[in-house]
Amino acid sequence: MIVHPIQPLYNSEAEILILGSFPSVKSREVGFFYGHPQNRFWKVMARICNENLPATIEEKTNMILNHHFALWDVIHSCEITGSADSTIKNVTPNHLNEILNTANIKGIFVNGKKAEALYNKYIFKETGIKAIVLPSTSPANAAWSEDRLFEFWNNAINQIKNA
Repeated sequence: MIVHPIQPLYNSEAEILILGSFPSVKSREVGFFYGHPQNRFWKVMARICNENLPATIEEKTNMILNHHFALWDVIHSCEITGSADSTIKNVTPNHLNEILNTANIKGIFVNGKKAEALYNKYIFKETGIKAIVLPSTSPANAAWSEDRLFEFWNNAINQIKNA
């Protein structure tokens, strides 16, 4: 059983919550979200935020918070082989109450189909908020180019932010 080693990233100004499934091996090693250099999350978010690509955890944190985002994952603990979402079992979900009670969340997005399935199975009944699925930024999702990911993510996020 592996316990999620990263604290949620949010503040009271957060409007958009983005949830992954569970941190990859590389993310657990570096102690921060989307730590694998091939994951396109930070490239896509930098474009959405119209910022330079952040390099350090401090820069990433500042970009997320300054643009009213929150980051976390659906799973608190699970059994997983490597970083493969397909091997996840014996899930204990995270509870989102702390974030939802502190921030003014207008929308919850999930990064990929596995995060969506886990959210729907374990968290939706607690929040009553339907999560919007975004195509995964993982390098395993090779069918989606960075440009295509950016267009989809940017449109979906802006629909909620500007509602």
